[in-house]
Amino acid sequence: MALRIGLAKKAASTVSSICRRSFASSLAVENFPDYVLKAPSTSITTLDSGLRVASETALGAQTATVGVWIDAGSRYETSANNGAAHFLEHMAFKGTSKRTQHQLEVEIENMGGHLNAYTSREQTVYFAKVFKHDVEQAVEILSDILLNSKLDPAAIERERDVILREMSEVNKQQEELVLDHLHATAFQGTGLGRTILGPEENIRNLTRNDLADYVTTHYTAPRMVIAGAGAIDHDHLAGLADKYFGGLPTAPKSGLEIAMQPAVFTGSDVRIKFDSENTAHVALAFESASWTSEYAFPLMLMQTILGSYDRSSGLGRNVATKMCQEVAMNQLAHSINTFNTCYKDTGLFGIYAVAPDNMLDDLMWYVTGNLVRLAHNVSDEEMERAKTTLKASMLMGLDGSSNVAEDIGRQMLTYGRRMTPAEIFSRIDAITAADIKATGAKFINDQDHALAAVGGIHELPDYNW
Repeated sequence: MALRIGLAKKAASTVSSICRRSFASSLAVENFPDYVLKAPSTSITTLDSGLRVASETALGAQTATVGVWIDAGSRYETSANNGAAHFLEHMAFKGTSKRTQHQLEVEIENMGGHLNAYTSREQTVYFAKVFKHDVEQAVEILSDILLNSKLDPAAIERERDVILREMSEVNKQQEELVLDHLHATAFQGTGLGRTILGPEENIRNLTRNDLADYVTTHYTAPRMVIAGAGAIDHDHLAGLADKYFGGLPTAPKSGLEIAMQPAVFTGSDVRIKFDSENTAHVALAFESASWTSEYAFPLMLMQTILGSYDRSSGLGRNVATKMCQEVAMNQLAHSINTFNTCYKDTGLFGIYAVAPDNMLDDLMWYVTGNLVRLAHNVSDEEMERAKTTLKASMLMGLDGSSNVAEDIGRQMLTYGRRMTPAEIFSRIDAITAADIKATGAKFINDQDHALAAVGGIHELPDYNW
């Protein structure tokens, strides 16, 4: 269903050149409110090892979040060790050379703290939220579980069943399952196409050496960021990072840096049909842009323009976006969400819908029509509303020290710095309707798509529809 909307190549080229000039122009000074212009600054220190320390202090705060953001995830694995990063996340809490699992759990509980971790396709994160007087203890614990994990063979064997149960639970969540299928078909044969948990065969057979090799290969100082937010003194945090993470290697044990496997997008689909089900779960996506692309912010705004809808929400049919209004008025879906997922060198832009099996043909007609419309016609009213919504969403996403620390860690790994709210607002305000049309023409017009669908999908149009 490559969308052909008949834009002349010359027109698309002209709009794209306008778009590039707009993005390249210096950001105008805006009269933003004080809460934007006077937002807390982010302090950054780079240690001799290459380890970066970044933090934002919240005056009057009594708690802090501190964590380690690592530039390593499932896309850095091979088919042989896929699942190692996630397996290591589990093993980090199973005891170190200094603490047993029980001692670690008791110590965190006695602090009244919260210790957690997660793995994504490009990043692995370990973080703790504690009282301000326990920041040093939290940093020491993080260094201990990352640098001194025992990786006890008996604990590894026990954890296999835990991860397999987690896999079973994840596979019951249709959205997770469909988006994994979407990545597998869109980026087939590359690291981004692999799942985070890995295949069952790997979970059952990964060895201690596999996990230890992953650590020595990827857990190096230049690929890590220590991020803190809340009741944090930056100089103190930098000193703690040097004290407890000073022994981090600056290069892999082998001496060879592992190159990231490039993402290669393949227009394709995967369909898992269950005739007994009357609900379909469908994800439709186009290849989009990386975090650092000039198209990154227009894509964010396009996501907001298309919007999201849930039949159970209080708004009902009164949602503001055109696509969601059409879906609601015609009762085409139980819910629909627009997503814009960015990676280092690529991205996925599309929609995920949960719909009655007998509405799929109409649903795809309206959805693709709205996707195509972005390359043709975007009103000023839509632009202004989407800009306000996007700004509000970004600010609300910074409520709480954990969210701020997450934002710092992610931006430091993806951009090498942290953008201020004023810069983000300026970039949003600089986007024009011509930029949106150019972005839509580049990524949606006459481009191959990837599709994943599960459930009652007998009415879903075929790929070339």
